[in-house]
Amino acid sequence: MEALQSLFVPTGLVALAEIGDKTQLLALLLAARFRRPWPIIWGILVATVANHFAAGAIGKWVASFFSEATLSWILAACFLAVAAWTLIPDHIDEDEEASHFKRYGPFLTTTIAFFIAEMGDKTQIATVMLAAQYPHFWLVVIGTTLGMLIANVPVVLAGHFSADKLPLTLIHRIAALCFLALAGYAAWNAATLSGWLG
Repeated sequence: MEALQSLFVPTGLVALAEIGDKTQLLALLLAARFRRPWPIIWGILVATVANHFAAGAIGKWVASFFSEATLSWILAACFLAVAAWTLIPDHIDEDEEASHFKRYGPFLTTTIAFFIAEMGDKTQIATVMLAAQYPHFWLVVIGTTLGMLIANVPVVLAGHFSADKLPLTLIHRIAALCFLALAGYAAWNAATLSGWLG
């Protein structure tokens, strides 16, 4: 059961959080510029695995410094912050991420631009927290990577696709509610471990 949660919760959360996120907008921009979907998709995969592996490793490392109860309180606060952050719409300056690297071709440009765009992004922060919460490190990294691909591959394959056609406000609210539920679960777990609930 824990193994399934370590895979499917990160997959669903990141897929939802990524819709309308700046990296999805970046995928749309790259697809429009290069019109070569498969090198872009491979670039997204490589950048995401590298970025989320590092984020997951940090999550596991940080978790080792705290008791289970303290870590649960920290996670509750962090999930609550990410829930609020999810409601803030992202935008991307067309020259901000990809223009500097365009001469490297679609694969390398995508890899570099996505890796940089994910630094400090909410999906990277979520990966840190999920790796700290769930015991199966590799399943969390695979799950968050799958979530990124679920959100971004359709955008790349349909280069004319516009995220504006989706009900972004509703999707962001659902993602925020999911993070809020995780915050509630972490707080309940922390209260139980602290002996507050009997």
